[in-house]
Amino acid sequence: MSEGETLETVLAELRACRICRDAPLYLPPLPHQPRPVIQAAATARLCIAGQAPGTRVHASGRPFTDPSGVRLRGWLGIDETAFYDESKVAIVPVGHCFPGLDAKGGDKPPRRECAPTWRARVFDALPQIELVLAIGRYAQNWHLGAENAASLSGTMANWHEILARPVRPRVLPMPHPSWRNNAWLRRNPWFEAELVPVLRAEVARLLA
Repeated sequence: MSEGETLETVLAELRACRICRDAPLYLPPLPHQPRPVIQAAATARLCIAGQAPGTRVHASGRPFTDPSGVRLRGWLGIDETAFYDESKVAIVPVGHCFPGLDAKGGDKPPRRECAPTWRARVFDALPQIELVLAIGRYAQNWHLGAENAASLSGTMANWHEILARPVRPRVLPMPHPSWRNNAWLRRNPWFEAELVPVLRAEVARLLA
């Protein structure tokens, strides 16, 4: 972010972005009209860093308006009103536009143009963020860098140590709340028994 650049300026440019369709750095171009999704205000203390919008979020233009959002809000212990209060909760995915579907009908990975173009500028304009919830491998790769393990399970096993790092903002890794992770959640009941209570306490403190 350039000196004096406001969050409003960044958001206006981001929401008008068409790089992945009109000037893609990686082929093929986005096959549909971009609809960048983000929720942010300079006062937010909590950031939810997800992957990229799915089909329902692409249609609504609002983050997590799908079953994943229902499960995520359950983990956080908050209702929709608190979740969509941009003055307290920023929602900044790694990819801001729906990346399309792969041959099997699943979501493609976030467009590779997006994070290098926008992520640093957005976070520079969010000075109050104290905790980033890094949801899924793409967010964990960005926010943990070399500290990210080779697998989701490896990263999640170190969540205590990651959260305790003396950095700001702190980072808490989480699995994606998609139904695709149901098997992982069944194999790892400690997540809801041990991590979720800590998560809810952190969220309650930050939103108070």
